[in-house]
Amino acid sequence: MPKRTRSKPSEESGPTAAPVKGAALDASTSREQWVGLRRRPLLMAAGAATLLGGVSPRVRASSGEIVVGQSIHLSGPLAPTVTGVLKGQEVALNAVNARGGINGRKVRLITLDDAYDATRCVANCMKLIEQERVTTLFAPGSTANAVALLPILLKERVPLIGTYSGAPVVRTKHHPYFFTTTASYQDEVVQMLRNLMMLQRGEVGLVYQNNPFGQLMLPVVEAAAKEAGATLVAKVPLDINGADAAAAAERMAAQRPRAVLLMAFGPSMVSFVKAAKSQLGVPIYCTSVSNSQPLIQALGDDARGLAFTQVVPYPWRATTPLVREFHKAMESANQPVGYDSFLGYLNTRVLLEGLRRAGSQPTRDSVVAGMEGMSRVDLGGYTVDYSPTNHHGSKFVEITIVGPGGRFMK
Repeated sequence: MPKRTRSKPSEESGPTAAPVKGAALDASTSREQWVGLRRRPLLMAAGAATLLGGVSPRVRASSGEIVVGQSIHLSGPLAPTVTGVLKGQEVALNAVNARGGINGRKVRLITLDDAYDATRCVANCMKLIEQERVTTLFAPGSTANAVALLPILLKERVPLIGTYSGAPVVRTKHHPYFFTTTASYQDEVVQMLRNLMMLQRGEVGLVYQNNPFGQLMLPVVEAAAKEAGATLVAKVPLDINGADAAAAAERMAAQRPRAVLLMAFGPSMVSFVKAAKSQLGVPIYCTSVSNSQPLIQALGDDARGLAFTQVVPYPWRATTPLVREFHKAMESANQPVGYDSFLGYLNTRVLLEGLRRAGSQPTRDSVVAGMEGMSRVDLGGYTVDYSPTNHHGSKFVEITIVGPGGRFMK
């Protein structure tokens, strides 16, 4: 496929003129179509600015920091699940800024609290776009929030790099401004079922959190089980606060599954695992989103034997440059190494590489171009692969088991 060329963007950041009246605009509109719709008003605006002897504040490139915006759940019952992730982000940013930043410019991340609420997430991101003039958005923390942002990205022509949701629903249709950095939950479920079929444990129960995450995962698991030849013997919802965990475990035990797929995280996961340990006695497989260190600590000895899919490499063996750099950064911050912090660190490293490739004066469009140019890029032990037609950089998945003392074992 010939390499797509890109004309120089006519603006640096921020909202611009509305599209041509009557033009259809939805999530399937390509960036090229969108730019074409806006080209005439942008050229007129540029000409007016020249005549006035200045440049509009909306199109002026900053010579200082590169500003990145994020909305994520800093409060609420699920806030502990991102504590390590946020620390990983922080140490990655501190490390690059200590070395002079990206192309000589420091990177500043503005993180706002949405309490896991999609409406609040959208409001936060509009503030980041319109008031803070962010060059790119970064890594929302939930499926519903990521879905809510997709039309905003298209309308405002703002890239979003990374998400802490692996939900397939945000990946099924190509989006010109959205990039993922890790494998999807679908990739994780497929790996779980392959492993269980190999172990001849194809009679599987599904426990899913009764919120947008779990509800979206239900059809994903159903389709993957059918493809793998596994049988779903039961599908049991679980309240987000885990209040019905004992009843859910009892209902599942009555169907005698040979393994359980647990599509949940946060307090509900802790409650269900504790209840299931006494009633089920079968392997429980969990997704990477639920492997935060606070949850493992809250489970205590009940965590032992849990199987987790992982979408980033094992972080305790410093056998690659990426993991060695991660260890050094965490040591400098006096923080423990873990999967959740490594996820935040790796996600940020992908962001920073995209910004580096966007040039010395990065714009929103040049960030997109930089990301799309990252074909088979090895970050030092983790490879991402993007193109103009593929914005999902990795399918890496492996399975780990929790051993004594809450330690993950490969």
